[in-house]
Amino acid sequence: MHRTSTFTISMMIVASLMGAVLCQSAFADESANKARIELAKKFVNQMTRGEFEKAVKPFDKVMTKALPAEKLKAIWGGLISQYGPLQQIEKTRTEALKQYQVVFVTCQFERGKLDAKLVFTAENTIAGLFFVSTGSYQAPAYVNQAAFTEVELTIGKGLWSLPGTLSLPQGEGPFPAVVLVHGSGPHDRDETIGPNKPFRDLAQGLASQGIAVLRYEKRTRHHRLKMALFAGGLTVKEETVDDAVAAVETLTQQPQIDGDRIFVLGHSLGGNLLPRLGVASDKIAGFISFAGSVRPLEDLVLEQVKYLLSLDGTITAEEQQKMDVIIKQVEKVKSPELSEKVAASELPLGVSAKYWLDLRGYNAAESAKVLKQPLLILQGERDYQVTLEDFGKWKKALGTRDDVKLISYPKLNHLFMAGEGKSTPAEYTVPGNVAYVVIKDIANWIKAKD
Repeated sequence: MHRTSTFTISMMIVASLMGAVLCQSAFADESANKARIELAKKFVNQMTRGEFEKAVKPFDKVMTKALPAEKLKAIWGGLISQYGPLQQIEKTRTEALKQYQVVFVTCQFERGKLDAKLVFTAENTIAGLFFVSTGSYQAPAYVNQAAFTEVELTIGKGLWSLPGTLSLPQGEGPFPAVVLVHGSGPHDRDETIGPNKPFRDLAQGLASQGIAVLRYEKRTRHHRLKMALFAGGLTVKEETVDDAVAAVETLTQQPQIDGDRIFVLGHSLGGNLLPRLGVASDKIAGFISFAGSVRPLEDLVLEQVKYLLSLDGTITAEEQQKMDVIIKQVEKVKSPELSEKVAASELPLGVSAKYWLDLRGYNAAESAKVLKQPLLILQGERDYQVTLEDFGKWKKALGTRDDVKLISYPKLNHLFMAGEGKSTPAEYTVPGNVAYVVIKDIANWIKAKD
């Protein structure tokens, strides 16, 4: 977003005086922008050198509380795991955003490119930090914009209410509907990853097929700062389950929705939690596991780290050291001595002990055996985050049921987008869309439940 200003001056003498002032102001703005750019580049370089205590010093009070050095270290470590080491800072640019100034630092990593987006206050403190893709989203050809409308809805009430979008087919209805439940991380309603928006693809693709879809901002994104205050008491109930149940309830109140045909699609962690959603709500007609995980989350974290570090065929001493840290963290999660007193910094992803204790002993596939609703279980065979091993566990637990359908796709990754060879995080930086065959399989399965 760019600011534009228009001045109308009727007197030459006023114009002359104003000209001098404006020149000084423009010079000051240019000078201030240069200072912010240098601060932003310094921030990125400090993270590269592992100087996280120094990097957080320019944070304002809110950022200091929400993102201390240890959490910043974990975020940067996650980026490095996905994209490889930072190779260079390519360029910078600035934007005005209300009372803030934003600096974008384009970072070229080994396996992709991201913008570090730093939001500065007038005092040059950092009030926001985001890592965003440099690519751009394009709607897939299977989306027919004339076949549906989109309506803004509010999910839940009070402190944790969330904005959402209902993609509603044209016509009177009532229509079958799907609630989309996010994977791990602070996702937006489109589940944006790089330039890709798999939840928008699903919502608009299914709406083009006559199926309504509700997607919403995840609580850990929309209420990021409030959630930081409660991080020590966070479990998947607060992160995911409560809001998914509220979304189902919201759909039951829409006159154009068939309340007897409301389905829930859970991606990754969202798929893992489908049995918990089944227990929490009696208004769900069926479930769709979209690369839903089965194995313990800590095992998935360790496996992903090993996979990413081994992509180049070798593991350096430094990389082995990082892996050893993760191994110790995973061991602490599995230890019978784990208690809520253990610091989050000693555990995977910097997540509190209460979160891990809540998931202890939970097996999604085994828990799903008690669900009476039909299930559709989908899996990309090139997915390195949730793999065919998880798919095999779903199949072993539920494969004999007549109301369970399992489909795997040889060329699709974790986002159900097509590729060749080994899947890598670099794929997520390339614009793509959920494969049309997946949209059709979901639509056909839902329509068969009439």
